[in-house]
Amino acid sequence: PRVCVVGSGPAGFYTAQHILKHHGGALVDIYEKLPVPFGLVRFGVAPDHPEVKNVINTFTQTARSERCTYYGNVTVGKDVTVPELRQAYHAVVLSYGAEDNRVLGIPGENLPGVYSARAFVGWYNGLPENRDLKPDLSCETALILGHGNVALDIARILLSPLQLLRKTDITDSSLAALACSKVKRVWLVGRRGPLQVAFTIKELREMINLPGARAVLDPADFTGLENAVKDAPRPRKRLTELMIKTALEKPVEVQAGAAAPRAWGLKFQRSPQEVLPSADGRRVRGIRMALTRLEGSGDSAKAIPTGDTEELECGLVLSSIGYRSLPLDPAVPFDSQRGVIPNSSGRVEGVPGLYCSGWVKRGPTGVIITTMNDSFDTAQSVLEDLQGGVLDISPSREGFGVVESILRSRGVRPVSFSDWEKIDAAEVARGKAAGKPREKIVDPAEMLRIISH
Repeated sequence: PRVCVVGSGPAGFYTAQHILKHHGGALVDIYEKLPVPFGLVRFGVAPDHPEVKNVINTFTQTARSERCTYYGNVTVGKDVTVPELRQAYHAVVLSYGAEDNRVLGIPGENLPGVYSARAFVGWYNGLPENRDLKPDLSCETALILGHGNVALDIARILLSPLQLLRKTDITDSSLAALACSKVKRVWLVGRRGPLQVAFTIKELREMINLPGARAVLDPADFTGLENAVKDAPRPRKRLTELMIKTALEKPVEVQAGAAAPRAWGLKFQRSPQEVLPSADGRRVRGIRMALTRLEGSGDSAKAIPTGDTEELECGLVLSSIGYRSLPLDPAVPFDSQRGVIPNSSGRVEGVPGLYCSGWVKRGPTGVIITTMNDSFDTAQSVLEDLQGGVLDISPSREGFGVVESILRSRGVRPVSFSDWEKIDAAEVARGKAAGKPREKIVDPAEMLRIISH
């Protein structure tokens, strides 16, 4: 059986890995829009979290398997359509993730100085489409909308001492911009309360221990929470206890004459109403928030506006309210309300032989391990359908043989995995010269030059 996987992030690679491991004859081709593989492991994981990127070693082993082939620099839906792939393969798995962000839908969100978290993370991580972002870091106060791990990542990058970032694979140009940054204070704002934050304890602890930055948590926000959290699941309980402890700790007295360090804090039960423009209307000067009260409890609590508002001053707004998947091809059903491909256990509804895994299957939530389990689940559906004869493999399918001529006729030249390894070697060599693990190449044209494409 020939299987095609669209997308080379964790969802794509884990799906391929599981199929190759549990079916001794399957051939898997992975298609990727960019010349370089690994999706959000490369472009989403924070530069100062190198240990999370170790999964790249597993993915590399999969890509080097003699039954797996990688084709980068191929945009499915444009260079080759999903119906064309379905003609060439016995099964097609869509694992292309979430390449857009949710919008706030409020006045002023398009003002200069307002950025999506997705674009900002892409900028410091070298995602080609965000390389020219040039965020304005000339203000003292930044405000991040959202209480997830991505929001904490951004706050940490904005406030980290430069000597810590210099040793990471953060891009050269973003390091230069952060070196000139005036940002001293970062507020992370959420619509709901401390019991609904979506970040995890590891990320919170890292933020609390960040050198040269102090945590500003208002003890009043945590009144009575010790009791409320008694019967909560252990991770939620520990997370809340850490916030309470941090809120109640006396700040270490700053030595006389020393400049106040950088600071960050959490604000709760505030929902953005409008981004406020400066007097000349040319940039952001603050944000108006509706104060909210919670109805219900736990994760299902809803934030209801109370009618009161509050203005917060800031010169930089980062919206971290979630990623969003987009439809790939008119031939693929898509639920634009939920931003997912309608499916059951990864089988796309109404289209036999078409599957999906990862964020486009279940929505943009969870960490790499969540995506791994989810992808194994989809791969299992493919294997069951192969075994049960649901997928007819009697007609021989040409796989890339067919696709190659389609791509050639459209002037598209795919990038192989050994091509990627040349780009990888160039990045590592440049990084070594700068004392970093790698210096990412952010321009696809330059990537293609390196492999003399």
